[in-house]
Amino acid sequence: MRTKIKQNQKDQGSVLALVVISLVILSTLGIGLLRVAYGVRRQAISLKNETVAMLAAEAGYEKAIFWMSQQQDMLSTLQNGADGTSGTINFQDGDCDYSVEFFTFAGSRPVYKVVSNGHSGVFNKTVSVLVLQAISGWDMGICRVPSGASSTYPVNFADGEIIDMPLHINKFDDSPDNRDIYIIGRPQFLRSVAMGESRKTAGGVDKYSSVMDLFDGGIYFDQPDSRITDEASVQSKIDRFKESTKNQFRFTPVANAPVTKPNPAVQLEFFVNNSGVGKVRITNNCTVRGYKRNRDYKTWDFRVKPGSGGTKYERYDIYAYHLISDDAVANGERIVRRIERTYVTQSVGGVESEPGGQIFVDGNVIIGGNKSRHNGDQIVKGKITVVATGDIWIADSVMVDGPHDANGKPSQNNPNVLGLIAQGVIKVVDPGMSDYGYVDNTPVEPKGFTYVPIGRHNSGQSVHKRYLPDPMVVEGAITVGGGGWGAENVKRGWYGGRKEASGPTDVLIVRGTISEAVRGVVGLIGRDGFTKQYYLDERLLEGVLPGDIWLKGKYIPAPAGWNDYRP
Repeated sequence: MRTKIKQNQKDQGSVLALVVISLVILSTLGIGLLRVAYGVRRQAISLKNETVAMLAAEAGYEKAIFWMSQQQDMLSTLQNGADGTSGTINFQDGDCDYSVEFFTFAGSRPVYKVVSNGHSGVFNKTVSVLVLQAISGWDMGICRVPSGASSTYPVNFADGEIIDMPLHINKFDDSPDNRDIYIIGRPQFLRSVAMGESRKTAGGVDKYSSVMDLFDGGIYFDQPDSRITDEASVQSKIDRFKESTKNQFRFTPVANAPVTKPNPAVQLEFFVNNSGVGKVRITNNCTVRGYKRNRDYKTWDFRVKPGSGGTKYERYDIYAYHLISDDAVANGERIVRRIERTYVTQSVGGVESEPGGQIFVDGNVIIGGNKSRHNGDQIVKGKITVVATGDIWIADSVMVDGPHDANGKPSQNNPNVLGLIAQGVIKVVDPGMSDYGYVDNTPVEPKGFTYVPIGRHNSGQSVHKRYLPDPMVVEGAITVGGGGWGAENVKRGWYGGRKEASGPTDVLIVRGTISEAVRGVVGLIGRDGFTKQYYLDERLLEGVLPGDIWLKGKYIPAPAGWNDYRP
């Protein structure tokens, strides 16, 4: 009996021990599982906070980029210390603070720095990005030409055309909502195309399904508009250009000759002298005899009406011919200067851009003349930009000096660059308008003034009989704030009709970039004016003048410019 009692006590002790051991094991496992669960939860919270901090930092970057896209002139905004260069955003689980500052110049092109710090819990993430203003080869406010005071007409890309330029077209906001790029046949777009509009209508109809295969370089929708149609943006950049131009190269011409429709202008003739030095002959106070059709339906020569926001248009005085004073050389109105003398730099925060030339004209500009040098062509040696508050008339082929590739474009190592910027239009003149009999019915120059020939002389005829070369070549960056790039006096119906060198149309070659508020008429295929051959000069995407006069509304990271890290 005692043996049984002892055995039971022993068994009970063993069970108790097993229970205790089991409890210890289960407690250990429980604690372990709790620790694992806590660790997992903590890791999840940490991962969430870290992700929120990163997303907050990126949101600050996006907000800064959007703010930059709204500025009329980014350099002036920073120099003037305007509001908005820094800010904060608060979220449910975090926040961020961001700032925008000028960083440096890449040659002549400004580089900006955006820093955004994201916070969530104990975690911080920083995004630091160097950004550049995006640049296209060919920007359009609308892909339409003005046809009246408030009407426009679509310009089609046609069958067989090859567009070897990056293209950007602002949103047109038409109703009903049609494609903002007009296509007949199967033109080929070899580079990227950016559209301000969406691919689909508000009702979900795909406007682009039938033409998507034409865009070899890709097509992107809902892109920020170019500010080429924003008069205030253009004015802000031109004001800064004027302020940074040397006083001796700022001109305000006066029209002194007694002609009908006088327009003041400065004539520029570019050449390279026998010593290989790039020069420009500048003639101030020229008087351009203007000519204007008396009805809208008779002409394609319109420009944007100032103050209309790009929605109204007006006929303007096209170039007929121009006169200078007989005493232009003696009184200092005609001078010759080295292009290098026009050079300036932009300085921001103690950082200077590469130097470049600047000429500012508060009025109109004529580029061309009657010099026999360079076979009559204008040759630019140096880096120079010409800005006019009025119109720029191209009256000769204008090319840059230096090496060119086999395809005719300036070589990548060619240092010579021309920029042309007008608040009015930039147009190729009609050389036939200089025939006095057509314009004034008199071949006699006013007393004290001399007729200035442009282009080429018709051999055996009077000095007033002129023509332009075929092909007509323009090498440079063309920015048209008050209308379109094109040719004057192109036939509309039975009115107008340019003088061509040969046949019904000549060839117009552009090697450069184009930015225009609206399209300009270049020619009517097989009937009048020019046929187009446009080629992108990639060198111009690195900047044309000291500073920034580009008008693209989009900013992009510089190559290798993105950096994100945990501070």
